[in-house]
Amino acid sequence: MKKTESKANYQHRVQTTCLVILSTIGVAVALRWLAPVLVPFVLAIFITLGMSLLIDLQMKHLHIPRLAALAITIVVGLAIMAVLGLLVIASVNQLVANTDTYQAQIKSVLDSLASAVPLESFGFDPDTDSSLLAQIPNTAIQKMLVDTGTAIMGIVSQGVLVLIFVIFLLSGQLLNHKSTVGGMLGEAEAGIKVYIATKVMVSVITGVLVGLTLTLLGVEMALMFGLFAFLLNFVPSVGSVISTLLPLPVVMVSPNLSPTVAVLAIVIPGAIQFAVGNVVEPKIMGKSLDLHPVVILMGLIFWGMLWGIVGMLLATPMTAVVKIFLSKREFTAPMARILSGRLDVIDDA
Repeated sequence: MKKTESKANYQHRVQTTCLVILSTIGVAVALRWLAPVLVPFVLAIFITLGMSLLIDLQMKHLHIPRLAALAITIVVGLAIMAVLGLLVIASVNQLVANTDTYQAQIKSVLDSLASAVPLESFGFDPDTDSSLLAQIPNTAIQKMLVDTGTAIMGIVSQGVLVLIFVIFLLSGQLLNHKSTVGGMLGEAEAGIKVYIATKVMVSVITGVLVGLTLTLLGVEMALMFGLFAFLLNFVPSVGSVISTLLPLPVVMVSPNLSPTVAVLAIVIPGAIQFAVGNVVEPKIMGKSLDLHPVVILMGLIFWGMLWGIVGMLLATPMTAVVKIFLSKREFTAPMARILSGRLDVIDDA
């Protein structure tokens, strides 16, 4: 009798696992197909949660009415977006203005390399090829400007849709401003708010320190790289590496930077990223999301494949929401424990 029940339970688990795998594949296909609508909608949800957190703080500590707190939050948000837009425009203009300087520096480096190393034996003509290589910054900048213009148009078009969703979501909160208490939605909302508040604070610290360091070292577009450090800090693991290496091309072609300063412009921001990401952030955030680091990395890959950059930015909180939903069902609770790194459930199986 016990063997029959054990066999039935085993078959039930196998069926459940197969159904979960098939459902995951089906949901992934649907998410990919509906990305043009779901990406701005999900982004609007996270923006709304962040804004509602600011609204709640103003109401609690400053005793401001909800409608006034909402208006203040929107005005501050628009002002921050305007400042960031001006920063991007100023950095692009600075890059364009220094194109000739970058070309001269590249040609000087190539000439020095040609005099020290017999490049002719490798089929390299110093007179012809160095001139062609020196034109790379001009071509790269032109391509970057075209890509930037295309990206800005895409962001504007997506931003309008995101703004519409945010307005409707905030309107719903104004009509019924009581937060969801208890249940899966309440737990997910609380976890996301903690994550957003912590991540924004840590990212601001990282961006300010990186931008200030590069400014003191005399690196061009230092504030722009600080902005990238802030944004890429939302991408787990990979983002800090990318933001550390981003200033490398500018540092290499800047004639006014010594080799020591060039090395410091990479080493110090890298140390800041490491210290903030591995020391400060874990102490502040603790285990609020309760996700294993490998799961976070796999979630980054999964959501990045589905939704691109936005998916990578939202990968960690969305994976945490999935884990919360799985933990509330008896059949899927073991999967939630695996996502948390509790692999004892495999031994119990």
